[in-house]
Amino acid sequence: MFGYYILIGVIALASWLVSSTLKRKFAKYSKIQLRNGMSGAEIAEKMLADHGIRDVEVISTPGQLTDHYNPKNKTVNLSESVYNQRNAAAAAVAAHECGHAVQHAQAYDWLKMRSALVPVVSITSSMSQWVVFGGIALMATNLIGGIGFYVAVAGLVMMAFAALFSVVTLPVEYDASNRALAWLKNKNIVSQEEYAGSEDALKWAARTYLVAALGAIASLLYWALQVFGGRD
Repeated sequence: MFGYYILIGVIALASWLVSSTLKRKFAKYSKIQLRNGMSGAEIAEKMLADHGIRDVEVISTPGQLTDHYNPKNKTVNLSESVYNQRNAAAAAVAAHECGHAVQHAQAYDWLKMRSALVPVVSITSSMSQWVVFGGIALMATNLIGGIGFYVAVAGLVMMAFAALFSVVTLPVEYDASNRALAWLKNKNIVSQEEYAGSEDALKWAARTYLVAALGAIASLLYWALQVFGGRD
């Protein structure tokens, strides 16, 4: 169990470092004002129009770093600062979220896979670890005819869905950023300096998903070793 606490500590530290760096990067690039004077909302609307997408609405949502694309109601939700601001950071985020809308419109395979996993993960992710705990406890006491092993395996399967979701999220996020940056550059929406800031901001944003995926895989492997190793 001590090893698990070390694992959680390492993952938490890595997550904090990446998150802190991301916030600093966005604060830095929020000071680089766009020469074209476009707001995040205007950039989002133009990117959608340039891709022939007419059925997606760009709306403002409360909070910071709350930006997301909702495929259910086809809305690009931009945080208030991104929606109204006219800087390199806002341009990067707005274009990135529109990248997801483009993926949806073009039936991008990885996005379809992630969407299919959402209902499963929403149910299993909150209970998977407790099911594994319960199974290991039953294995230790050897109660109920050794059924503890199968309970623990069921928990691992639930945990595996969460890990798979995190892994599938990576190509979805990286592809959205690549689409965003390509559009910003090809349409001359940003200058060279502004583009460099947008690119760096999206790079660090993507790393938050990378850390989450590595953490999910590491946690799954740790508990798999506990379950199958404890059977010896």
